[in-house]
Amino acid sequence: MSRQWFINHLKRNIAIYLFMTTLLITGIVFGAIIVNSMNFVQKQDLFFHVNQFFVKLTNGEPIVSKDILQKSFSFHIQYLFLILLLGLTIIGIPLIWLFVFLKGLVIGFSVGFIVNQLGFKGLVLATVSIAPQNMLIIPIYIVAASLANLFSILLFQRITSRTITTPIGRPLIQYVTAFSLLFIAAFFGSLIETFISYEAVKFAIESLS
Repeated sequence: MSRQWFINHLKRNIAIYLFMTTLLITGIVFGAIIVNSMNFVQKQDLFFHVNQFFVKLTNGEPIVSKDILQKSFSFHIQYLFLILLLGLTIIGIPLIWLFVFLKGLVIGFSVGFIVNQLGFKGLVLATVSIAPQNMLIIPIYIVAASLANLFSILLFQRITSRTITTPIGRPLIQYVTAFSLLFIAAFFGSLIETFISYEAVKFAIESLS
């Protein structure tokens, strides 16, 4: 799967990719709105758990990198695998959209909540803890959702059209291959989250204390 193939593929399906990007951004906006709609008690209760994590880092309590990496990669694999499976069904398209929206919602809520509670310090912490891995993870999810959406449309066209008789085998192999590459890319995202974001948060807490 060459670089030129991907460029041509992107040009042909730019509308789908823009739609998925817009959907994710909409989720981020809604996540931030949810933070502002929470009452004081809800915010304090949630912030208690977030603050406990920061306290552990400040006190130098060991957090096993292997566990963080395993949980992070396991989450991404499960999420991407569900999107892959939904792409193999025609009725899965709305759920694919929902998954992209929810991904944006989580990011928007996480950033919005930390900034809301800690101000500028929260902005710095949110940037170093969320931004590094999501610079890779967000494009991965957008590409995954777009490919799944396109494959579902292809299946629908094959089922409803009597003139298309081309075997589905080759597109299916390309689809699974693309997701295999996305799984590998997600692993690198988990590595960034484990070994870069964690250390960056620790450094930021110590610097801002």
